Amino acid sequence: MTVTELGRASGPHGEVVLRRRTVEDGSTHLELIVDGVFAMDDVDTSTERALATEALARCTGDRLRVLVGGLGLGWTAATALADPRVAAVDVAELQGALVRWAGRGLLPALGGADRRLRLHVTDVADHLAGSPGRYDAVLLDVDNGPAFLVHRTNAPLYEEAGLATAVAALRPGGVLAVWASDPVPELADRLGGLPGAADVEHLVLPVQRDGRRFDHAITVARRAGSS
Repeated sequence: MTVTELGRASGPHGEVVLRRRTVEDGSTHLELIVDGVFAMDDVDTSTERALATEALARCTGDRLRVLVGGLGLGWTAATALADPRVAAVDVAELQGALVRWAGRGLLPALGGADRRLRLHVTDVADHLAGSPGRYDAVLLDVDNGPAFLVHRTNAPLYEEAGLATAVAALRPGGVLAVWASDPVPELADRLGGLPGAADVEHLVLPVQRDGRRFDHAITVARRAGSS
């Protein structure tokens, strides 16, 4: 196995590194390291893509406006853009280096330029607070879920006030979806207790990798009211 470093930069929460891993059969995979901790790779992107498809399947109408919290390797944003009903995708990404690398074509999932895509270097919590009633879908993949934070300062995003702000960023009938590396039924309970949230679901998505089963999860909620 060989590893090629594609980019390295300092960020708000430590160093971020993008690298390409080539294995014995010649196949390659991208991986992202944040503050010395493995964050993700593209060996299996099914649940990152499901974050978009599950949310958008619950959206009605067209000219949909989507917010993706966390660019990652670009798979969630790319999947949202693949839906012909989507008119605009905003991505809130704290790491400016990731946005620059996407602009240089280092995230193949995003492919060529798409005028519907806008990348913002900002904290998703701040972006949500400044966007009441703006989106038809809000897709959060900022951490590996509330139990496995990339940085401790992200914890308020999953508390009642943070979730209420995310729900408030939706149009009536809009959908919030939150990705987690492990099932988090307590997150569904928390959303279910919010007066503005309805139709809360906790989806467990099994993934087979290296001969083992991993259960990832997506928690979905709708903003009360009609679109």
